[in-house]
Amino acid sequence: MPPDHPSLDANALVGRYTRHVNPAFVKLLGVFGYGRVYARAQDVWVWDAGGRRYLDLLAGFGSINLGHNHVRLVARLREFLNEDAVQFCHVGPSPHAADLAAHLASCLPQPLEVVLLSNSGAEAVEAALKLARAATSRHGFIYCDGAYHGTSLGTLSVMGAQRLRRPFEPLLADCVAIPFGDLPRLETALAPRQAAAFIVEPVLCEGGVVLPPQGYLQAARELCKRHGALFILDEVQTGLGRTGTMFACQAENVVPDIIVLAKALSGGIAPIGATVTSAEIHARAYGSMDRFDLHSTTFGGNAFACTAALETLRIIADTGLVANSAARGEQLLPGLRARLAGHPLVRDIRGRGLLVGIELGPTEAGWLNRLAPSLVSLVSEKVFGQWLALKLLEKGFICQPAAHHGNVLKLEPPLTIAGAQIDEAVNAVAEVLGEYQSLGPILTDVTGRLQSQFRTGWAFR
Repeated sequence: MPPDHPSLDANALVGRYTRHVNPAFVKLLGVFGYGRVYARAQDVWVWDAGGRRYLDLLAGFGSINLGHNHVRLVARLREFLNEDAVQFCHVGPSPHAADLAAHLASCLPQPLEVVLLSNSGAEAVEAALKLARAATSRHGFIYCDGAYHGTSLGTLSVMGAQRLRRPFEPLLADCVAIPFGDLPRLETALAPRQAAAFIVEPVLCEGGVVLPPQGYLQAARELCKRHGALFILDEVQTGLGRTGTMFACQAENVVPDIIVLAKALSGGIAPIGATVTSAEIHARAYGSMDRFDLHSTTFGGNAFACTAALETLRIIADTGLVANSAARGEQLLPGLRARLAGHPLVRDIRGRGLLVGIELGPTEAGWLNRLAPSLVSLVSEKVFGQWLALKLLEKGFICQPAAHHGNVLKLEPPLTIAGAQIDEAVNAVAEVLGEYQSLGPILTDVTGRLQSQFRTGWAFR
């Protein structure tokens, strides 16, 4: 594979993006010197326009479970484009939607068998919220602090981050936030019997890679049933093998009323979301001829996206990616814990499968940590996680902190990653953190970089 993209003028591209797409984002990338134009990708590798290669430990925030441009998926889509399919079928049943929905239902436990198709995770969550209201004739929702369900107006109403919610308020009324993992608070919120549903991620992903207490999901499911609310599991980021099982809820043997999927269902190529429920719940919401179209979307269930998703599911099954996720996770998590044991700025390392978070912040070790833990926490939250991601980028590794907790560095590579590549990642993280045993060197390096970037006018580089 040639390292350079022959037709890509990086400087011109950055100029067009700055002017016509998102100028603030480009400026932000220039603050630390994080700017790269990524030109090509294959499996776990990404190349920038300068020909530098990076091991992808971000995987499109969990969208690239198959790896970039999976050869088999690309071949199937090329074949499909020669089939003259009806791409958007609105006046009859689509064979591509039917085939995908049937296959997806076969992957899920009963009674989950009716699929509403959409174009993204946020749309799929919106579909779940509407479905719950229509099926229960209730209007309220319960969600968790730290949750991330999307950034549309409806999904922001169940978003667990004030920074993202505040500019768009007022949002949907009667949406109640509770702490993740707190069953008594959930029961209290359910008691008035006003909630149409409780929506929750089986692992709090952007909330800091927080795993629930053992038995939490099963108990939450039973509480919802007792109080007449639906139980919605948002597996947009955890689904399709990410946590070492096909669906994260399988670890607790819990079956939700509604499950939401997206990201990895795309195969990393074709945007798609899916909201799956039982025939009984779907019938209550949309089962009559005067209600069948209360939820619809022009592009949802289009032939190209359905073909990509169906082939993605087959590739996951045929190539053992769920088992590889579990095995590589058993390598990644203990490897990080062994290499970072006793580090004065590492509070915790947690995760499941190939979804791992390294929490940075004050510990009992180190005099500054003991004297000024709030200062160390502030630097960890606002600076250290992103600085660590930048240092890893400069070593050839792409990763990012959790969206709601900048002090938690997330590692979620494609499920195709090999054992040797896991070792490379563990070594790189340990080497970078080895440079920072206290707050002082971080502040020195960050200040130096900011000064350098300021002199260049926050150059994108």
